[in-house]
Amino acid sequence: MIHHLRARALSFLFQTPSHLPSSRISPHRLFSTAAPASPKLFAVEDYLVASCGLTRAQALKASRNLSDLKSTSKPDAVLAFLSGLGIPLSDIATLVASDPRFLSYRPRRRRQLLLSVFNGSFETLLRALRLFVLKPKSLREAAERVEELGINRGSRMFRRALAVLALMSREDVSMKMGLLQKIGFSQDDALIIVRKAPLLLRLSDEKIRRAMHFLTKDVGLEAPYIAQRPALLGYSLERRLLPRHRLLKVLKEKGLLNVELDYYATASIAEKIFIQKFVLPYKDHVPGLADEYASRCSGSL
Repeated sequence: MIHHLRARALSFLFQTPSHLPSSRISPHRLFSTAAPASPKLFAVEDYLVASCGLTRAQALKASRNLSDLKSTSKPDAVLAFLSGLGIPLSDIATLVASDPRFLSYRPRRRRQLLLSVFNGSFETLLRALRLFVLKPKSLREAAERVEELGINRGSRMFRRALAVLALMSREDVSMKMGLLQKIGFSQDDALIIVRKAPLLLRLSDEKIRRAMHFLTKDVGLEAPYIAQRPALLGYSLERRLLPRHRLLKVLKEKGLLNVELDYYATASIAEKIFIQKFVLPYKDHVPGLADEYASRCSGSL
């Protein structure tokens, strides 16, 4: 549900004024700081059921967190704002049920509401904040640059790419694309990388260079293979790629691995699964193997 809210909030940013969904409550009322002339007391539980779509049980539980709510002015404004974003009542009900205090937020500062919609990791919140302080023109230009890379506006990857390109100049993106070509990728390969993993544009040049050197020189991978699996460039070299590569190399040298393994499959699986498949079964065959692997992953070696 949160992913849907994020998508709706972002799509709202790129609609022209003539295409913005109309709110059930006028914008003047939505952002007005003036208090209603004669606010009326109301039953919070009934309001949550009738206006927010909660079940009676959900409303009873949620109402305990809204004891300070004395009128419909704040929740009406919040609901109007969310409705204006085009968010369906079913999603609003889920949001209110999970965080009833959302209804008591002051909607005169739209940014606060949007940050609440973008609730997630600290990094996500920072990225959202940076997006919302940008001018609409800058955001639309960033959206156009994302499309120029061949990423469809309606795709999930579009939102990820937008969060990156909106905070980068055209020159910065061009320089990063140039770097990818300098270290061995063709222009088509570089485009594939950005389309599949736009967040890699935020990686330092040094990290990309070192990862590419390791993958091509030590592992022996070809650039097109890496381009189709760009996550390889983003994994930690010291704590993931190197420890796993060295462990598998030892197992092969000792004849304990007789099958050809796909490199990406061994690099991308979760740590717990990797240990279960390649560490624990062989720890008695190679004394110290498990301890050395753990030390490398922790950065002790």
